[in-house]
Order: sequence, then C-alpha cells, then structure tokens
Amino acid sequence: MERSSDSGGMIRVAAAGDIHVREGTENRVRASFAALRGRADLVLLAGDLTTCGDSAEAAVLAEACRDLELPVIAVLGNHDWHQDRADEISTVLSDAGILVLDRDSTIVEVNGLQVGVVGAKGFVGGFPGSHLPDFGEPALRMVYAEATAEVKGIARGLQEVNTCDVRIVLLHYAPTDETLVGEPEGIWAFLGTDRMAAPIREHEPDMVLHGHAHVGTFEGSIGSVPVYNVSVPLIGKDFWIFELSGVREAAPPVH
Repeated sequence: MERSSDSGGMIRVAAAGDIHVREGTENRVRASFAALRGRADLVLLAGDLTTCGDSAEAAVLAEACRDLELPVIAVLGNHDWHQDRADEISTVLSDAGILVLDRDSTIVEVNGLQVGVVGAKGFVGGFPGSHLPDFGEPALRMVYAEATAEVKGIARGLQEVNTCDVRIVLLHYAPTDETLVGEPEGIWAFLGTDRMAAPIREHEPDMVLHGHAHVGTFEGSIGSVPVYNVSVPLIGKDFWIFELSGVREAAPPVH
C-alpha cells in the first residue's frame, strides 16, 4: 500500500494481530521479530498478544522485542484481558520498550515523518441489523458503555495526531463488517462494532489495522479509509509489511 508524495519520505510498517504468544515458543517468536530488521521501520501489534492473558506469556514477547531497535506499539485484545491482568501484561511489555496504547495515542518520528498512532482495544456491539442496544439490563448497558468509551478514545486520539504526516488507527476488534466476511454472520456482533467507524470516517486517517477475526477478510474500508485485518491466522505469515509514503498536508485546527 502506497500513498504518493512529493517528499519521497516512506515508512515500512510491520503489522500483526493474534500472535498468541505462549511459553515454549521463545525461539520462534524471537526469530520472527529478528527477521524484521532491515525490512520494517515500525512494528504495530493488533492485540491478542498472549494466549491466555498470563504475564509469563507476555514476557516471551517482551524478550523478543527488548533489543529489536525498532519502535513497537501494541494494543491488547480479549485474550490479553482473559485473566483480568492487563495492567501486569502492559507493565511487562513496557519494561521491554513496547508502547501499549489504551484509548490514547502516540507520535513517533520515522524516516523524517511524524507518524501518529491511535490505539484502542475496541469492543463488541455489532453492525447494521445486529447492534446491541443501550437499553435493558444493567449488564447489557455496561457492554454498550464499554464500546462507547472505546469510540471516545479513538476520537480523542485522532484529534491528538491530527497534524501528523501519517496517521494510523490500531485496534483489536473490527470497526467494519467488510473485514469479517468469512466468519459466521451469527458471531459478527462479538467481533466488533461499526460504532467505531464514526471518528474514523470523520478524521480520515491513512489506514486502520485490526485483528480478532481469524477467518475474516484482509481488506475493507470505512469511506475512503482502508481497513486491514492483520490477524496472523488470516494473513498466513508472521507480519504483513505496509509501505506508506508521503507527507499529509497540515489539517485545519479543530475548534
């Protein structure tokens, strides 16, 4: 994927989701990340970094990235939250230099370009014909509220990186059903929600990455914004390398 430019600046983004690291896979995981040297400028991990949300599993990933000398940015997924130890996992990863985003953003300089990455786990909620409502039992409304918080985090992050040369949204759950095609339609409501599409459509980042849908579809879109499902079981390789080139014209101030 390329965006034309007069500047000639280019970045190579290595992306993957659902890597499901576990103890005993140290050599394979280390080799897969080491192979990125010279092939990528930035690594983005779209959640489900661990198999069961254990900090010992996170340590396997941490050691693979500790001396990588590439910026690594990640969001957590549902597997990483399974034992409700997300804070521990984030700490283990952060200690190794991996930046874990949770409804926030960061700006990194890569090859002279300012790259803004907005990161959120995202959440369930459904798509046209299967939206979960903000009505009824408190437990159901809590699910709706959790998705609302994710949407607000995405919107806030996109405002924060508004003037960056390249802007990327990194999620775990899908913000469009186009990248879910191939999964049973009966479970789409649990694989994401198009409620996350609203700030993406408004701010038009350069691309959106997500995982979670292991047998979905690689490419979709939200308006003019390309959306890629980089779940490792789907892409069939350790990482997908995207090439992004060009400098975005400065956006007008947000009032």
